Amino acid sequence: DVERMLDDHPLSQVLMSMPGVGVRTAARILLEVGDGSAFASAAHLAAYAGIAPVTHRSGSSIRGEHPARSGNRKLKRVLFLSAFAALHDPTSRAYYDRKRAEGKKHNAALICLARRRCDVLYAMLKNKTFYRTPAAATA
Repeated sequence: DVERMLDDHPLSQVLMSMPGVGVRTAARILLEVGDGSAFASAAHLAAYAGIAPVTHRSGSSIRGEHPARSGNRKLKRVLFLSAFAALHDPTSRAYYDRKRAEGKKHNAALICLARRRCDVLYAMLKNKTFYRTPAAATA
């Protein structure tokens, strides 16, 4: 039933063109985000999902950034799992490996990758364009 309803949605094929996004992932993104028009920017979408880093500030005391504990848990989970599934994609794997080389742990590197993919998903929804690998975009 979900696949049938998803096939009727005009943005389903746009979402599923991205590596790591399948039927259930696309359905959850469409349920939680819709066409993305409710968000002013990709940063707003990332904050809503809870994958944007948060800085603790109190007066003159500023502590470092850490992952947000707030946000839409269902959307955060689906973006995290989508990033994990996309590790077979060479572009996503290169970004993940770069974050690991910077000293980030596995989960932190996956959150960074999920945030980056969230930016791409927002652009895809806004422009209604299919996913293109960066190598194809420069050629």
